[in-house]
Amino acid sequence: MRAATLLIVFAILSACSGRPEVGALALNEDPVAGARVNDILIVTTRQRDDRPDTYFSGERSAAVNYAEASISVPPSHKPGQIEWPESLPGNPKTDFVARKADYIADKAAFRRSVNARLASLPRGERDIMLFIHGYNTRFPEGLYRFAQIVNDSQFQGVPVLFTWASRGKLQDYVYDLNSAAIARGALEETLVELAKTNADNITILAHSMGNWLLMETAVQARPENRRLVAKHVNDIVLAAPDIDIDLFKSQLKRIGPMPRPFTVIVSRDDKALRISRTIAGGKERVGAFSNDQELAELGAVVIDVTELESLDSTNHSKFAQLAQLQPDLRKALGSSALGSSADHNRGANLGDDLGSFVGTTAQAAVTLPIKVITAPFTYASGGY
Repeated sequence: MRAATLLIVFAILSACSGRPEVGALALNEDPVAGARVNDILIVTTRQRDDRPDTYFSGERSAAVNYAEASISVPPSHKPGQIEWPESLPGNPKTDFVARKADYIADKAAFRRSVNARLASLPRGERDIMLFIHGYNTRFPEGLYRFAQIVNDSQFQGVPVLFTWASRGKLQDYVYDLNSAAIARGALEETLVELAKTNADNITILAHSMGNWLLMETAVQARPENRRLVAKHVNDIVLAAPDIDIDLFKSQLKRIGPMPRPFTVIVSRDDKALRISRTIAGGKERVGAFSNDQELAELGAVVIDVTELESLDSTNHSKFAQLAQLQPDLRKALGSSALGSSADHNRGANLGDDLGSFVGTTAQAAVTLPIKVITAPFTYASGGY
């Protein structure tokens, strides 16, 4: 009976797969007015792939690899979506297309690239956003999803994709989990490298199993590396974390007190986390945890998107739909509002900032059914 149930759920989740694997970075250089090009730096534990316009496979590399890619978002783009081309190299008027892609020689060249891009930004705005994707994600899927997030959030800093060796196949959950475990050392090294750049601020965004990788990296990191990174990371966003809730509590205990609150995006109708919970013996996953307030008491600002209508059939990528609200959410949930160590002070400041968030954000902000919870303050918009 359980095997039959798993097969049904896998069939439902199969909509996550089927994205292009080979040749997805075929270049299209046709000029299009209104398209926005997003230049993304890449760090990966994937093997290089010799097939044309593919760059990286789902197999594991013994060495860390580096690359860069420029992804164009069409002028007709709808927030939260990836407009995949029906045929490669795509139409830049209607599709996400690759404008440029190349390998970067090594870690030193990667750091030079980061600093060169930071130097082109005004002082005080030299920001890095690091994205760590989740399970069942092929290389182009992680890259194009990040391009969508960078585009919709109007991020002006340096985007860095950390892509580990997920095969992008539903049946390879254990392979992916082991690949994430293997990538811990590379992620720690990457975080240290980014902390040693000239960045003013680093934001980390992890999705699904990428959160397991991030938390386990923090647990195992050398204390001096953890302190160095903590000085430079101002925002940590855990989107739909595929982590056993008991393990998450244990990880937080081992990491110790966080210098500032982190953000957790949860949705109790997440079908991908539902199957993960079944595989894991019925233990709740953080990204679908039933008790928002308990998460808040662990030090999180919880964004509950359960009532938000998803653009994907699994309800697992709702976080991507929030990217369009990022400028105003950041004002409301930023470290300036949440910097106090006392819970009651955090709540008061958050309430003040959320008042201006409602007043300054466009209609989407007041109609999207999201709920924001931090101990002891709760704010609801839209359908709540």
